[in-house]
Amino acid sequence: MDVSDLAQARGALQETFAERLLADPAAVRARVRHTLEQCAEAFFDAAWTGVAVQLATDLRLKNDLLKRQGIGAALASVSGAVTLAPDGDRIIVDKLQDRAIAAHGAGVTFLPSVFGRPHLVVIHAPGWQPVVQYLRLEALAHPVRLLRTLARGPHTTGELAHAWEHSPPEVSRHLAVLRRAGLLTARRHGRYVRHTLNLPDLTALGADLLTAVLR
Repeated sequence: MDVSDLAQARGALQETFAERLLADPAAVRARVRHTLEQCAEAFFDAAWTGVAVQLATDLRLKNDLLKRQGIGAALASVSGAVTLAPDGDRIIVDKLQDRAIAAHGAGVTFLPSVFGRPHLVVIHAPGWQPVVQYLRLEALAHPVRLLRTLARGPHTTGELAHAWEHSPPEVSRHLAVLRRAGLLTARRHGRYVRHTLNLPDLTALGADLLTAVLR
């Protein structure tokens, strides 16, 4: 079955587009590019200005964790559902599917997304490189507000939960992610555990991240 047959099977519009593409591919590419440029100017350029900073910050965080704590910590910062196997030769993604994909020679692409839902998607087709799309900065999504409070001094889990109207278990989960990222330390004082922001480590991740936390 050739391209024309496949397009015809999908409907009249697809068949017409395929005919135009085959007859004059350069003209079709130019029209598509012009449409995308118009869409970028009308809808995306302003949004990208802010998104680019967030993605660059995520990249610095991942690289810093990889250099300081190794690939296991870098994977954990992608999502709590992504871990490195104890033998160190497999990446385990805790999804509903039970399937193994070999990536030897091809590698794996981790794709951050600012708008993606759900927070973690694994995409693979035979012959193609596996892709893991994740909601960027999981370690700093809701916890970024906790970081702003912690920048003013040590707090307990209960104090943070009260300040931001979260449940203590939810705050505990966020704090655990931040500790794995090396951004917090925890010390016990009597009955309570007080969490302290590691400002030197946070500063090392870049001015963009520090500005987002302290603004």
